[in-house]
Amino acid sequence: MGEVKPLWTPSDEQIEKSQMTLFRRWCAEKFGVDLPDHDAFHQWSITERGSFWSAVWDYCGVIGDKGARDLIDGDDMMKARFFPEATLNFAENLLSQTGADAALIFRGEDKVSYRWNWDDLAAMVSRLQQAYRAMGLEKGDRIAAMMPNMPETIALMLAAASMGVIWSSCSPDFGERGVLDRFGQIEPKLFIVCDGYWYNGKLQDVAAKVRAVEPELGAPVLVIPYAGDADGLAASLADGRTLAQFIAPYPVEAVEFTPLPFSHPLYILFSSGTTGVPKCIVHSAGGTLLQHLKEQRFHLDLHAGERLFYFTTCGWMMWNWLVSGLASGATLCLFDGSPFAPSGEILWDYAADERFAVFGTSAKYIDAVRKSGIEPIKTHDLKSLRAVTSTGSPLSPEGFSFIYEAVKPDVQLASISGGTDIVSCFVLGNPVKPVWRGEIQGPGLGLAVDVWDDEGKPVRGEKGELVCAKAFPCMPVGFWNDKDDAKYKAAYFERFDNVWCHGDFAEWTEHGGLIIHGRSDATLNPGGVRIGTAEIYNQVEQLEEVAESICIGQDWEDDVRVILFVRLQPGVTLDADLDKKIKTKIRTGASPRHVPAKIIQVADIPRTKSGKIVELAVREVVHGRPVKNKEALANPEALDLYAGLEPLKT
Repeated sequence: MGEVKPLWTPSDEQIEKSQMTLFRRWCAEKFGVDLPDHDAFHQWSITERGSFWSAVWDYCGVIGDKGARDLIDGDDMMKARFFPEATLNFAENLLSQTGADAALIFRGEDKVSYRWNWDDLAAMVSRLQQAYRAMGLEKGDRIAAMMPNMPETIALMLAAASMGVIWSSCSPDFGERGVLDRFGQIEPKLFIVCDGYWYNGKLQDVAAKVRAVEPELGAPVLVIPYAGDADGLAASLADGRTLAQFIAPYPVEAVEFTPLPFSHPLYILFSSGTTGVPKCIVHSAGGTLLQHLKEQRFHLDLHAGERLFYFTTCGWMMWNWLVSGLASGATLCLFDGSPFAPSGEILWDYAADERFAVFGTSAKYIDAVRKSGIEPIKTHDLKSLRAVTSTGSPLSPEGFSFIYEAVKPDVQLASISGGTDIVSCFVLGNPVKPVWRGEIQGPGLGLAVDVWDDEGKPVRGEKGELVCAKAFPCMPVGFWNDKDDAKYKAAYFERFDNVWCHGDFAEWTEHGGLIIHGRSDATLNPGGVRIGTAEIYNQVEQLEEVAESICIGQDWEDDVRVILFVRLQPGVTLDADLDKKIKTKIRTGASPRHVPAKIIQVADIPRTKSGKIVELAVREVVHGRPVKNKEALANPEALDLYAGLEPLKT
């Protein structure tokens, strides 16, 4: 339920000046329809999807040829095609600015700092494009990159996109098996790596890993200098070269942009892969561009020249999302490394120094800052900050309150949720609506988002499956090497016929917002009642003694019992009093059904490299089943803590 008052309400002036309002009025006039408020606008955007997405193209000034038709076979999720005759180039739309203003600002922990202006970026893209062509790369080929979130990575991607080469990336902390499980499936023609990277104040060497992966991938290796010895690494490889060697023969020229179909593949992203080999999800250039423009211009109210920051690695879809900010003329603020090295102040220092307008991060980071006692409102000048966005896992109600109490009282806090599957969001912020504690503001324009029960009927005020009932442009082109789209259909369309079922356990609120209660496949079913794990975390992690927790359902006596694992603050031990305190907190804050049968203290909680805790992997270990792809985890050794536990045998 909502609070008596919202945490934030946009002023009349903010609503009037927002691009969301201006776009709504523009559509009303252009199409001769009555759109008196945002809810009417959203309804029109899903009823008239072809007109709506055509309007996004026109209003945002997409460079390309839109073609005559905006949508064909719109009633069939698998056959629907947006802008079937259109041509465009993704890179051309991101490189639309020129001049000496900053395009990319970079910090690598406290070790490295530099910036590129728009002309610097275009110059690097030009030289890389020529080098790609000289080595024989062609439209439809793949480039795989194991890179930090740094300016060179963006230039390397844009040069690929400029000529129709498909980009795929991961972060340099992936292990050898994790890299091969991903990139081995897509057979890249070029493998791009850094020569090392900084994490937690320490230089992390990648040379041995690169040398092990090179023969398996069978592709030439391009080494980008950052934190190590690029010359030495390149020389030690069978077919290696440095960035300097790669682009040396090529002068700066105008970048050439190949016109490509709307649905031409742009990115291959990978599912987390904690229950098997990662799925290779192929995303289109046109769908990605239109969806990101819509989210950033209208839902985030992003303007040219503003500083846009997202704390992400190149192995998380938020990197792909962040890069699209260039299409709105924003300056991207990039960071690579630990957000707590040399101290927990580093990202707030960055925000104050560079005057971030938007600070994007994960719910886990917000919770870690809250528990560390850092209060930026007392220590940092954040007057330019107008929006904070959070994703990766559901943001707790306490996380909402923390932003307004300890960061800034007048920001729009946009909790957002979508995923790698759509390289964007289903539900997200809205600059013309209030922010209520614990609630995502609403569905994205043009997306027929709903919550359905098991019978496929829409429900209000109760939990169900998050679905999208109509086709949308940023649906994947498909999965790589997926004959007859069999895996693609199984992933999203098996549950409900011709309706995208996203796998989130969700609930509409009385304010027209949404709450995500966790992943559907991780929901708990004690006594046949479905419980979202986030409902338990929201209670447990309010307690000062608890650093973090993970919850699973254990098969027990023909039913399921709830097991809660807690990582406690240093020096704290789980005794009878704390056990009772946790159970009481859950019982009173959630319900008696949410109370775990057992609470067990653990030293660590396994998570993916993008920071998501992995309930399914822990559940497999508890039941004595193998976890198929530990390489997807940042700390795979943590899984050993959950094997053969005595308390789970009684």
